Amino acid sequence: MIKKIVGLIKLIRPINCLMMGLAVIIGELIALKGTLSLKPFTLGFLTAFFLTAGTMAFNDYYDLEVDLINEPKRPIPSGLIKPNEALICTFICVLIGILSSALLNLSSFIIALISLVLMVYYNTKGKKTGLLGNFIVSICVALPFIYGGYAVNNMNFTLWIFALMAFLANTGREIIKGIADVKGDKIKGIKTLAATLGSYKTSIIATLFFLSAVALSFLPAILNLISLIYIPIVAFSDIGFIYLSLSLMKNHSSEKAKTIKNKILLFMFIGLIAFIAGSL
Repeated sequence: MIKKIVGLIKLIRPINCLMMGLAVIIGELIALKGTLSLKPFTLGFLTAFFLTAGTMAFNDYYDLEVDLINEPKRPIPSGLIKPNEALICTFICVLIGILSSALLNLSSFIIALISLVLMVYYNTKGKKTGLLGNFIVSICVALPFIYGGYAVNNMNFTLWIFALMAFLANTGREIIKGIADVKGDKIKGIKTLAATLGSYKTSIIATLFFLSAVALSFLPAILNLISLIYIPIVAFSDIGFIYLSLSLMKNHSSEKAKTIKNKILLFMFIGLIAFIAGSL
């Protein structure tokens, strides 16, 4: 039973879920200029957390063949979780997420549905399209900031900037994931940039997306949209993105890409902290 619980926790990737939930809260903080209301705080977090959890479970269910090659230690290919159990987990998590959004307002409900449709399309068809699939995932990563603004009925320009930064940084990470998974992706016919252009050219493209996010990161401070404490924190995150990008260009093996894609999550999290600090 304990192994099953551990398997389910690994299946939903709780760190990813927490980051998406935190992004919604950050969106609300920025929209309300540093204050929070209990209802949108709770329901907004639950929406993002459980929709992400459902998406992660469905992704692993649909990716079983590829994961047997690329990620054999994941819950389903390792035997910790059965495919039908992953589907049940998907349904329960998605239901909680959609119901939470419906209890907020119509705009929140619509954004949640859009996110769900995009991720279902990505896992069933979009993933094989390569860069288009990367964009779909990154749109879903950017949506929590927009969701947070609409959850409190106060969407603003700062949130659009942060959403675009999230889109650019995550697209870079998705492209790197293609390098990490290139062997299995080629077998299943997934047309990632790494599979079509090779790992070196792909690492350059990923770097360009990260540098675009870095360049955009100082715009909120330049326009005096947030507090100055944001600057040193986001600068630390930016340095991390630049360093990891250069490291990948020097060594663009699948093994190195797997390590870097995980480290990038850390600097994305630091970026979220910068967003929080800037909103206070």
